[in-house]
Amino acid sequence: MDFRTRRFGGFSRRGVLGAFAGLTAVFADRRSAVAQGAATAFRVHDHGSHTRIVLELTAGPGFTVFQLPDPYRTVIDLPEIDWRLQEGLDTRGEGVVRDLRYGLFQPGHSRVVLDLTEPANVDRAFMLAPTATTPWRLVVDLKPASREAFLSLAGPSKSIEVARSDPSVFDLSPRPDRSPAGAQELNDSLPVPQRKPAVKAADRKAVIAIDAGHGGVDPGAIGVSGVKEKDITLAAARQLKSALEATGRYKVVMTRNRDISLGLRQRIDIARRAAANAFISLHADSIGRSDVRGLSVYTLSENASDKEAAALAANENKADLIIGMDLTRESTEVRNILIDLAQRESMNLAAHLASGLIDELKREVKLLRNTHRFAGFAVLKAPDIPSVLMEMGYLSNREDERALKQTGYRQKLVTSIVRAFDRYFAEIQIDGRI
Repeated sequence: MDFRTRRFGGFSRRGVLGAFAGLTAVFADRRSAVAQGAATAFRVHDHGSHTRIVLELTAGPGFTVFQLPDPYRTVIDLPEIDWRLQEGLDTRGEGVVRDLRYGLFQPGHSRVVLDLTEPANVDRAFMLAPTATTPWRLVVDLKPASREAFLSLAGPSKSIEVARSDPSVFDLSPRPDRSPAGAQELNDSLPVPQRKPAVKAADRKAVIAIDAGHGGVDPGAIGVSGVKEKDITLAAARQLKSALEATGRYKVVMTRNRDISLGLRQRIDIARRAAANAFISLHADSIGRSDVRGLSVYTLSENASDKEAAALAANENKADLIIGMDLTRESTEVRNILIDLAQRESMNLAAHLASGLIDELKREVKLLRNTHRFAGFAVLKAPDIPSVLMEMGYLSNREDERALKQTGYRQKLVTSIVRAFDRYFAEIQIDGRI
């Protein structure tokens, strides 16, 4: 999960990405029935005085643009659309745009996040109707600005809303009374149960929360062949859910079952609302060395077991910034509350679960040296749920990447994980903790 390898796309020096095909069939997300058209091409060009971004569409929905600081980003929100853009081009940025991410942000709501090299304000934003030779085109012009000027217009409350109905009108006035159309503050915590629901022992099923890492506008690590971590984790999570439910012993909740963005706290809250007895987050790492391969399991500790674990956790905990969320209005207390919530009993149980996972997995797959590692992952910090994070392998290693793309190999992982959960819950029940 090294963010240095997470380029999700980019632009040629001429600024053209062209019209492209969609994701490979193996990992293609089912297209939503509510999708309002599709994006077919994306290009950017540095005009000197400004940088122009153009998104070609099969329909012309309204859209909203706003900007966020630290890091500098321009965010474009649209109704849910299909994405038919080719991926895998190794390109450099153009003008003030360094990189872009796109995807489903939440049901009914797609998002494009433009990472900027410097502060740049939206100069113009408009939708061009199709002609005999051109499709619908969404156009945004960015002009370099001072930090002070950028900050004065930053935040969803100062969004620019552009309606489809009159593409000749450029409405660039701040909207202090508006948030992005259809958007919600994903960093707001969902309600959680005060205690786990009481059930008869004979009816009791352990609840397991499966978290497919990354998703939507956050692709995660990019493999040597261009495969995205978010697709690998979702495929593995779906297989694990099926295998656990097939035993008849577990109830399973997934933090996501489609290609959609989720904040770190939202993933935890989904598990807590389901009164989960265990939480497993699936990931695939990527680093600068192509010879490193193997699986590892992480549990929570504020003191990382090594420098690599510390760096990995630090990058993962920035994921809320990656998906274009505005945390500027949150207090320091709220931003740090997950750290304060970590409880010793859950951490000890998580370590017990990790030990069982490693015992089962080592029979089937190659493990990383010092397999059980410790780091301060925010996604592991539910106060009352034993939580583990599994790095299934390195997408920067050709052998690991090839294996993780195969259903049969992922099924070996899944079978080992199910055995580990069987063992863990049998021991916990004997101990009277469930």
